[in-house]
Amino acid sequence: MRDQDISHNLQQQVIDAATSKRALHIVGGNNKSFYGRNISGGVLNVAEHRGILNHEPTELVITARAGTPLQAIEDQLSKHHQILGFEPPHFGNTATLGGTIACNFSGPRRAAAGSARDFMLGCKIINGKGEMLSFGGEVMKNVAGFDVSRLMCGALGTLGVLLEISVRVLPRPELELTLSQEMDAAHALAKLHALGRQALPISASVFDGLNLHIRLSGSAAAVNAAKAAIGGEQMQYDAVFWQQLREQQLPFFKHSQTLWRISVASNTPPLNLPGSWLYEWDGAQRWLFSDAPADVIRNVAALHGGHAVCFRAQHKPDQVFHPLESGMLKLQQKIKHAFDPAGIFNPGMMYTEI
Repeated sequence: MRDQDISHNLQQQVIDAATSKRALHIVGGNNKSFYGRNISGGVLNVAEHRGILNHEPTELVITARAGTPLQAIEDQLSKHHQILGFEPPHFGNTATLGGTIACNFSGPRRAAAGSARDFMLGCKIINGKGEMLSFGGEVMKNVAGFDVSRLMCGALGTLGVLLEISVRVLPRPELELTLSQEMDAAHALAKLHALGRQALPISASVFDGLNLHIRLSGSAAAVNAAKAAIGGEQMQYDAVFWQQLREQQLPFFKHSQTLWRISVASNTPPLNLPGSWLYEWDGAQRWLFSDAPADVIRNVAALHGGHAVCFRAQHKPDQVFHPLESGMLKLQQKIKHAFDPAGIFNPGMMYTEI
């Protein structure tokens, strides 16, 4: 089937579903089904809507269809010594660009370079009325107004079917190396906070409960100067380590308990919650394996100005994402209705009310 025929077929399926008010479950590589609430609905498969449409190495931008495998995009960028700056996890061989953007998944480089949302330039979608709409473009612009394309990042497909996506890319660093030091959590957080006040080429950090690992990326001169300033032992095979961290393949992630992703300010002290911890993003993203009740975990996170998401679980709580305050919930409902009046796209995947 031709690419234009595929997009028109998807459009017709949306129109039919909207007419009959039938829920659609948008699926691409289907390797992120663990994320979000369990939902039902007819499958709208976008996996065949794939292919890189444009890559301008000198402009640092790539445009591809939503079903394009993430690996294909990274392979194309690698030919020109470029990378996806938000270092997205794959969580399997079938990962697609659309699924990554829909989940707003970002990897170890996020704290230094930005999230998937920060790299989003434009997109083409099918809304809940079956209309094909385009937002943004392929260049960075300083304009007033609401950036609708970035609204699609993290919406889990509840606002529309992603068809095409343009993202900004980065040059591959000249040199990367990782320094490791043994210490406890409090000292690791204090060190990261102190280093964050300095102009150092830190591209990733993680505290695994025993060692603090800091990755340096940039020119050889800058990296070597930072290495001398920070100290520690240089890690061997560090590229494999960061890939395994990104894909949650390190021994830490072998627990059978519920995995929580807690977001707090980077200088927040260790939280008083039972379980096994791993700290990323200079301490701002904290992974917790725990059997503690969901409301206990969320109350502690909220007490420190943060929020908690149930990332993986055999038995998910009714609220996977941190509950919204009434004002924010009403705003989210209005946005949902504007894009998807009949409520057919992944209903309830984020919240029961959306």
